[in-house]
Amino acid sequence: MTWKKQLALLAKPYYWVNILLAISYMLAKKTQFICTRLFNLIGEDEDCDLDSREVEILFFLLIVVMIRSRKTGSVTMINYLASSFLYTKVANAILWAYADFRYGLGFLLLCVLVGMVLPEPSYRGPEHITYFRTAQVFEEELLRDKRTTWLICFYTVWNPSCVNFAPIFAELSAEYNTDHLKFGKIDIGRIPDVAQKYGIADHSYSRQLPTVILFQQGKESDRRPCTDSKGKLQKFFFSSDNVRATFGLNQLYKEAVERLPSAPNKVKEGKEVKKVQ
Repeated sequence: MTWKKQLALLAKPYYWVNILLAISYMLAKKTQFICTRLFNLIGEDEDCDLDSREVEILFFLLIVVMIRSRKTGSVTMINYLASSFLYTKVANAILWAYADFRYGLGFLLLCVLVGMVLPEPSYRGPEHITYFRTAQVFEEELLRDKRTTWLICFYTVWNPSCVNFAPIFAELSAEYNTDHLKFGKIDIGRIPDVAQKYGIADHSYSRQLPTVILFQQGKESDRRPCTDSKGKLQKFFFSSDNVRATFGLNQLYKEAVERLPSAPNKVKEGKEVKKVQ
């Protein structure tokens, strides 16, 4: 995702309102006008600087956000923000309650209200994805036409990394889908037999979610994340550029177009010149 697209997303109310909530306590403490009027309501002459306990809470928050972002594979600014909002709001609720219980309660109510009025924006762009509902249909489709290459995403609906990857996979499908290069998704939370067959762990601590497998001539030819020679799982960041480069989508698209009728005309139109940025 380009910086221009990320900045456009940040303009949506969901993001800037949650950013304000995430920095609300520090903003109140560091703004003299707000601090002197807000915290003096408690009846004490409070210093507007953060005390040691507040600094400890903020440092703990920073560590938690970094760990969670690393585990969920957040690779863009938007992903980092989306994965950190929950923890920043919890930390701010603690800080407000530490200052005054009434402030903490009011902040929690405000967060609930914002969550109801401003849900996280969902991807609404075009996609060309086949959703497989049964293992039998999935296996039959892989073998129906061996000239067709399939890029399949194995996912669960509750996993944050899968949720973050969904719009990327949808965008790639809209860009590269042809009659002989297709994109599919299968929910292994609902079809655990498929997860077992392809060796994908689907428990809550799994580092294999999502897993993307490339099938050529009905057989697996590549996957991410994969294991090294020692059987250790190698971490893979599911960014758009990484997926393009790793699976060679530009070359696969060119080969798929050449199999179509009137392929010379379609190739001439310039589709084959897609480059990995």
